[in-house]
Amino acid sequence: MEILFWISLFIAFYTYVGYGILLFIIIKIKRAIYGRKHITDPEYDLLPECTLVIAAYNEADIIREKIDNTLALKYPAGKLKVLFVTDGSSDNTPDIIAEYPQIKLLHQPGRSGKIVAVHRAMEYVDTEIVVFTDANTMLNDEAMVKICRHYADKTVGAVAGEKRVKIEATDDASAAGEGFYWKYESALKKWDSELFTVVGAAGELFSVRRDLYRPVSNDTILDDFMISMLIAEKGYRIVYEPDAYAIESASANVSEELKRKVRIAAGGIQSVIWLKGLFNIFKYPLLSFQYISHRVLRWTVTPFFMILAFISNILIVAGPGGGLIYQLLLVGQALFYGLALLGFIMEKRQIRVKALFVPYYFCVMNYAVLAGIVRYYKGSQSAAWDKAQRKVG
Repeated sequence: MEILFWISLFIAFYTYVGYGILLFIIIKIKRAIYGRKHITDPEYDLLPECTLVIAAYNEADIIREKIDNTLALKYPAGKLKVLFVTDGSSDNTPDIIAEYPQIKLLHQPGRSGKIVAVHRAMEYVDTEIVVFTDANTMLNDEAMVKICRHYADKTVGAVAGEKRVKIEATDDASAAGEGFYWKYESALKKWDSELFTVVGAAGELFSVRRDLYRPVSNDTILDDFMISMLIAEKGYRIVYEPDAYAIESASANVSEELKRKVRIAAGGIQSVIWLKGLFNIFKYPLLSFQYISHRVLRWTVTPFFMILAFISNILIVAGPGGGLIYQLLLVGQALFYGLALLGFIMEKRQIRVKALFVPYYFCVMNYAVLAGIVRYYKGSQSAAWDKAQRKVG
């Protein structure tokens, strides 16, 4: 029982804290030996031609703001093309986009899911680089420049931008928890990128070389992750660029955030199964280490080991061998989960206590993994868009 407890506790700790600590130490050692690598920006006019692809589904409320944001992006004249694909939209999103002649619009009435729309859009992309972003996110004006400068390095096959969550003082646990999560994720991605490669890109903002783009199956749930990881599988690096960022509002509430997280978790299990070749640490030594540590553990076994750590801790303390260390660890676990429960109660009563948001969000996130695994194996997770409602304003 004690062995089971320590294994469970170690895996849970390593997944969420230990890997970050280990990465930090490795990066410090690497910098001490080789120095810190600095990016040499190419001349502005020598940046590669690029197409920005934006998939939009029923985004009439925000599409003008997105268009204004897109047209304000800095990039060499004549080298940036903009393509919106609005397949399946039933509001006036396509009509609004059609008012702008400098934007190429692709629209068809049938809704087949985002990835089908993206594959269709890719048939019209003839530039060296393609950048993907969502219709409900706003980019900083130098995002395209900061992303495309990396392609001067021929080992780079994809570039992941940073996701930032807009948080207001009155926001609930979903906003505060999501914001904290993405700040931590950004730190891990910076270190992943500096070590070797980022393990997957988020759809809010990422880019690939056009000739490396490989269409994924139409039932792919996390298409952005799969597209980028298939490029990494070919031996190319995915670079993280925090100075290119997409800002979006947090989920409207915890229920909406949970819906989004369950979908991601179902897609995570699907991706782990489809990318099983990346477990070959002899073929992909660094990539496998980063992929398993940063993604696979979170999406598969860690939530179960968290439960095992708590239950086995209780059984050890209840038995004859439950010494002080086990008692203290049980108190620590019970306190953490108690704070999460209190955060849940406060959330239901709409009482904002930010100190409780992180443990509550952490537990919601791990519950979502369990629910996502069940949903995937039941075959009830569609690849089609099922948008979570976002905060307005």
